Amino acid sequence: MKRVLITGASGGIGAHLAARAAESGYAVLGLVRRRPESDPGYPFLLADVTNPASVAAAFAQLRGEPLWGIINAAGAASMNLLLTTPPQSMARIVNTNLLGTMYCCAEASKLLIRTAGKSGTQADSPERGGRIVNFSSIAAPLALIGERVYAASKAGVEPFSRFLARDLAHFRVPVNAVAPGPLDTNLFRGVPPDQC
Repeated sequence: MKRVLITGASGGIGAHLAARAAESGYAVLGLVRRRPESDPGYPFLLADVTNPASVAAAFAQLRGEPLWGIINAAGAASMNLLLTTPPQSMARIVNTNLLGTMYCCAEASKLLIRTAGKSGTQADSPERGGRIVNFSSIAAPLALIGERVYAASKAGVEPFSRFLARDLAHFRVPVNAVAPGPLDTNLFRGVPPDQC
C-alpha cells in the first residue's frame, strides 16, 4: 500500500485530503503540530513545521520505512493590511507556509529518492514511488485585499517547487505545486465574501 504523508492533517485542507486519500486506498500518515483530540483514523507524527529540528526528528522516525509521497498542506494566514500586521504574525505565516514547506521537502526528499530507486517499476509508471505536492494559493496572483503576507508566502512556494523539481528530476521524483481557490475551511471563513 502506498504511504502518503500529509502535513497539516489535523484540520482544513489537510484533514480533507487525509480522509480522501484513506478512502482511495492510500496508507495515510499525518504530520500535525498537536495531538488530535479524537482518533483521526490514521497514524500521525508530531512536529512543528516551522522548526527544522522538530521536522527532522519526525522524519527520523520514518527511516527504513517506505514513503510514496508527501503533500505539504500545513498553512497559516491572517487577514490584515500590511501596516497593521504584527511582525510575529508575519513570521508565523512565512515560517509555516514557505519555510515549513521547504523543511518538509528537504527531509522527505531523502526518503522519496530511496523509494523511487527501489520501486523496480518503469520510470513513467504511476506505481513508481516519489511524489511531492506543495500548496500555493490563488491569493498569490490575485493580490486579494488583506492577504499581502499570506500571498507572498504562498507565491514563494511556486518557484521553490519548480527549482526542487529540477533538483530531483535526476532521481525521477516529480514535484508539483497547486493553487486552490477559496475553500470552506477555518482559514477562509473569516474572509469577507466580496474579497473571495
